[in-house]
Amino acid sequence: MIEGMDLPSKNGIGTLKENSLHAALKALYTQPGDLVEEKVDGFVIDIVRDGLLIEIQTRHFSAIKNKLNRLLENHKVQLVYPIARVKWIVRQNIDGNKLSQRRSPARGRIENVFTELVRIPALITHPNFCLEAVLVEVEEIRVDDGRGSWRRKGWSIADTKLIAIDGVQTFCSADDFTALLPGDLPDEFSVKDAAKQMKIPRYLAGKMLYCLRQMNAVEHCGHKGRSYLYRCISIKPGSVPGNPGA
Repeated sequence: MIEGMDLPSKNGIGTLKENSLHAALKALYTQPGDLVEEKVDGFVIDIVRDGLLIEIQTRHFSAIKNKLNRLLENHKVQLVYPIARVKWIVRQNIDGNKLSQRRSPARGRIENVFTELVRIPALITHPNFCLEAVLVEVEEIRVDDGRGSWRRKGWSIADTKLIAIDGVQTFCSADDFTALLPGDLPDEFSVKDAAKQMKIPRYLAGKMLYCLRQMNAVEHCGHKGRSYLYRCISIKPGSVPGNPGA
């Protein structure tokens, strides 16, 4: 947990070709006595603390799937994943001069963790694994260099900077994830039902239920038209309070 910690200065972050968001989170999580960028079993680990390996991953869980599988054989691993609850888009020219700033209409929620968790859903049931989702406010720096995505009309994302921490939620078991389902879901429910109750897109509800099924937290129990019906195997949905994504 990182409550009560001040954000580090922007000076000096971004080492080892990290973006600023990764470096700032690493600075926040590092405590006195920790080892930083330490090699363990042939892998470079962000933070090593008394037998706990802390890895900060800002995207693409698939890129570290093999690394996690190897490390979990002999070590406790905490994966830290930031979710942009608020994003400011800052446009700069190639000389670094600020041209404009606007707030993105998209607002991240804790459930967005499932967009990446679909890559490694089975790992959450590993006794050595824990995931910490961090809701953040960030600045996304875009540069008009003509090499970016066509969706951004050639603008490249040059960096992402941490502005504030809005909340932290830790998941160490399938039950922790099941608790994100709303308590007023029927005993048998579809992806559409979950999406409607949670006020999230159906694709995200589908990823969530896929992950929960891979964790053996929910199971198929029938059909409603062409849709699968699910029911919870473990705890009752919504039974754990304090969801910062609500």
